[in-house]
Amino acid sequence: MKRLALVVGARPNYFKAMPVLRLLDAKSDVQAILVHTGQHYDPRLYEELFVEIGLRKPDVYLGIEDRSRRPTVAEMISSCDSWCRAVRPDAVVVCGDVDSTAACALAAHYAGIPVAHVEAGLRSGDREMPEEINRMVTDAVSRLLLVSDPAGVENLRREGRNDREIRLVGNVMIDTLLDRLPVARRCGFDEPVQERV
Repeated sequence: MKRLALVVGARPNYFKAMPVLRLLDAKSDVQAILVHTGQHYDPRLYEELFVEIGLRKPDVYLGIEDRSRRPTVAEMISSCDSWCRAVRPDAVVVCGDVDSTAACALAAHYAGIPVAHVEAGLRSGDREMPEEINRMVTDAVSRLLLVSDPAGVENLRREGRNDREIRLVGNVMIDTLLDRLPVARRCGFDEPVQERV
């Protein structure tokens, strides 16, 4: 059985990870390990969020708190590296562009564990944005680049990535939106969102 670690750290990661985790949990030959770095963590908020979006609680909580960018990233790399070396998952899957994404991608890479990046190839062109650096670093160390749109594929090709590493898989945020549409309608949001997507 393959063991895949799906890493989250900030609130947006949960919405991106939800469809991936459900897919992995449905596979009989995969053990999905949900790892939370603690980058953004409020127990009450997450309890409500888990229930609201129907996501199970993390299997592992690394307990890193977001105090300031540099120490937190360093702590995340160190904690993720220790965890990866102790557990040795077959691969680490990261989502998006938050600090946890880049830190755990680097840690897994340093530990010799393959990395898959959900939302790979996104670029703003603004290297002053921390998220842009996180995207570029994460893509640089990822062996599997899971891309949400054709522009991302072209960005990765321009950066010299091989087509064998790139998979155009669609937008996980749209998957989450469509999954949560019945809840939105029950709350009074009846506008036909699906037709606009």
